[in-house]
Amino acid sequence: MLETERHRIILSAVQEKPVVTVADLCTLTGVSEATVRRDIATLHMTKKLRRVRGGAEAIAPTQFAGINARPFAVNQTVNVAEKRAIAQAAVGLCEDGDAIIINGGTTTFQMVHPLTTKRLQVFTNSFPIAEHLLKQSKNTVLLPAGAIYREQNIILSPFDADGSSHFYARRMFMGCRALGPLGLMEGDPLLVQAEQKLIGQADELVVLADSSKFRQRSSLLLCPLSRIHTVITDDGIEDRAAQMLQAAEIRLIVAPAAASDRKKRAET
Repeated sequence: MLETERHRIILSAVQEKPVVTVADLCTLTGVSEATVRRDIATLHMTKKLRRVRGGAEAIAPTQFAGINARPFAVNQTVNVAEKRAIAQAAVGLCEDGDAIIINGGTTTFQMVHPLTTKRLQVFTNSFPIAEHLLKQSKNTVLLPAGAIYREQNIILSPFDADGSSHFYARRMFMGCRALGPLGLMEGDPLLVQAEQKLIGQADELVVLADSSKFRQRSSLLLCPLSRIHTVITDDGIEDRAAQMLQAAEIRLIVAPAAASDRKKRAET
């Protein structure tokens, strides 16, 4: 990740929480503590944030609290070929007339293009997914009530009465921060609360996770492996991760990224 991108993520993060720790920023940017500390020092010197013990804070924090998640615009640039292939395989599970839930995220967002040929009932908390499907498809689109979190492009509500309890789905499609032996992991309590409500409204939970997610970890458990019906990933998945899913009796679908996409990514 370029320095300018890291600085943008760090400045975004400190606007959303009173104090952001070095560990939080390492998770968001994917770089070492030493690199994050140098970035904080640079931004402190240019008076864009205030360096504090163990992290950083905004010089003029906003009153609206954010969530601990990497911005949508940043995640869109990561593992694009893999996400596209995974999303295509996910849409292959859908049949016209199905009622589905699509949780917000950059991997699930890739579902919008193949979904333009379908006629489904789609409940989503993703503002860009809803907008694309409304403009480019004949799918019926439903949204929950709540606030739009601009950085992540999702709609979240701390209240139970957000409309999601009235929608029943055959499948829910979602990404994750990490996927390990304990189950699906996320990085923010509000995300966990919202996603657990949605999971409860679907018969089957389908997780879209590129192979890098099996090597990551986070602090909050969203649901155990036993709740997951299917995992769709790319052909970079390691044997150990595949064996973990097999032991949990989870259906595994491997979607190889197109060779042309891999070549393009390698050249950039």
